[in-house]
Amino acid sequence: MPNGEELELWEPRTKLGRLVKEGVIKSLSEALRSGLPLREPEIVDFLAPDLKDEVLDINAVQRMTDSGRRLKFAVTVVVGNENGIVGVGRGKAKEVNAAIRKAIKDAKLNLVEIRRGCGSWECACGRPHSIPFRVVGKSGSVVVVLKPAPRGVGLVAGDVAKAILRMAGIQDVWSFTKGHTKTTVNFAYATFDALVKTVEYRINPELASRIALYRGGAVD
Repeated sequence: MPNGEELELWEPRTKLGRLVKEGVIKSLSEALRSGLPLREPEIVDFLAPDLKDEVLDINAVQRMTDSGRRLKFAVTVVVGNENGIVGVGRGKAKEVNAAIRKAIKDAKLNLVEIRRGCGSWECACGRPHSIPFRVVGKSGSVVVVLKPAPRGVGLVAGDVAKAILRMAGIQDVWSFTKGHTKTTVNFAYATFDALVKTVEYRINPELASRIALYRGGAVD
């Protein structure tokens, strides 16, 4: 992550970057809701320097060339603020540290502000501890179904899905999976796709008030 001095010297190349540097947009939530594409990781570093990251998978990839066998590392990473904002990314490089940095950069460019709520009929506590409704995510052969759960259930999911849900600020959820979930990359992206669906679905105001709908860290 760039230090404070590097961010001061940062010269934005996009409209969103300029609005952030000029102080017009003051939060990551505002940036994601602006409708402008997020194409500079410095925007995220500028607005959310305390964003957390976690490595989900490190895989060695070999390729045969005329000069012999070449080895690269492919890394999958999740980043988030544990309060409604999360992203998943992937990077490749000859060294693990370089691959991790690339993956974190990619994850920052894929950030989304998800919806949270209390969608379980067993709970109705009005807090954003779970997801608001059932969602389905897909990637490759993997299908992930997430369902609202009452408080205290925890994250009933695989380790990869748990890490992504935790980074998104989800505390309780039921999950069901289909396909080859041992493929960590597809499992991660299917879980992320399910969380993205919480934003893509349209819901009426009456349902929104009943399930205590939150987007990011505030009431939607």
